[in-house]
Amino acid sequence: MPRIPAAQRRRDFIHAAVEVIATHGIEGATTRRIAEQANANLAMLHYCYDSKEDLLGEVYEFVNDRFRAVAQDADPNADLADAARRLLRGVMECYLESVSFTATTLELISWARRQHGDRGIAVYEQALETARAVLRSAPSNDPVDPDVIDQIAYVIGTLSDGFALNWLTYGDQSAAAQQMDITVSVLDGWLAKKLQPSYASS
Repeated sequence: MPRIPAAQRRRDFIHAAVEVIATHGIEGATTRRIAEQANANLAMLHYCYDSKEDLLGEVYEFVNDRFRAVAQDADPNADLADAARRLLRGVMECYLESVSFTATTLELISWARRQHGDRGIAVYEQALETARAVLRSAPSNDPVDPDVIDQIAYVIGTLSDGFALNWLTYGDQSAAAQQMDITVSVLDGWLAKKLQPSYASS
């Protein structure tokens, strides 16, 4: 049987941790369960990671990388309203791809907030800052106040969080796909008022 490189094993453990956290929560995500989910022995997990906390740190990075990937896929020529719309849809699509990813993301943020206070805020703030960076770079007919950029990022976060919770609760993929359109239309309505008249001319 060919030897699996350590880098691949680490990826396996991260994906396994996402599944275990989604099912058992952080407290129930023991290293033994994660190793079993990854079809590996416990010694291999401890070879790759000094502790469960080290593994959780990489799971946090995995989640943040998914959101950063949404930002990287943004169209640099999209105007501010379209950039906001694409960001919201992209984040919701991340959630829709995997109930486990959704459950783990919400669990990581709430657990970090409970256990470490500021770290939980930092995890959430990283995602918001990713959105702000895309919005700041979007072309606009008129100068946009930084406070408005903050507000748009906040609205995107609020709408995508609500979508995530609904999707996690009901798990109905067909309904969730329709709800994505509804959620984007809510953002559109808010943007139409917030960015007028530049929105109307875009």
